[in-house]
Formats: sequence, C-alpha cells, structure tokens
Amino acid sequence: MDSEQMTGAAGDFAEQGLRYAKDQWGEIMGQTEDYVRANPTKALFYGVAAGYILNRLPIFKLFGVLVRLLLLALKPALLIFGATKIYQATQQDT
Repeated sequence: MDSEQMTGAAGDFAEQGLRYAKDQWGEIMGQTEDYVRANPTKALFYGVAAGYILNRLPIFKLFGVLVRLLLLALKPALLIFGATKIYQATQQDT
C-alpha cells in the first residue's frame, strides 16, 4: 500500500467515525428531548442536581493542575525533539 492509499483509507475511516458520532449524537438528543417532554419535573430536578454537583467540583483546580503538568512535560519533550533534529541533521551531512 502506498502513502496515498493509506491516507485515503484513514480519511474514509475518519469520515465514517464522524458520521457515526453525528448519528449517535442525534439519537441521544432525540431520546433526551422525548424524556424531557414526558417527564418535565424529573428532568428539571436532574438538571438542577447536575448543575449543583458540577458547581461543587473543583474543575478549575483540576484544569490548572493539568496545565501545570503539561507545561512541566513540555521542557523534556522539547529537549528530546531538539536532540533528535540535531542528530538527523548531522546524519544528513555525513
């Protein structure tokens, strides 16, 4: 298989995955709408409960920790990337 065929196959796979995700999302939204129309009081209660729980979770703290970890990992990754590029450049010169 050459690179064009592999790229085409990957593109087809990605398109199929996207189409499947859109179909599933539409089905979930339809089911949710039907449930809310059938049980408006329960749906309102579930929405308020979910909002309260999300409000109490330390989402911004978790996000901050994740950003700090990514920035901490960025320095060694850049060092390895730079060393690899230098090695490739020295191999091409010889």
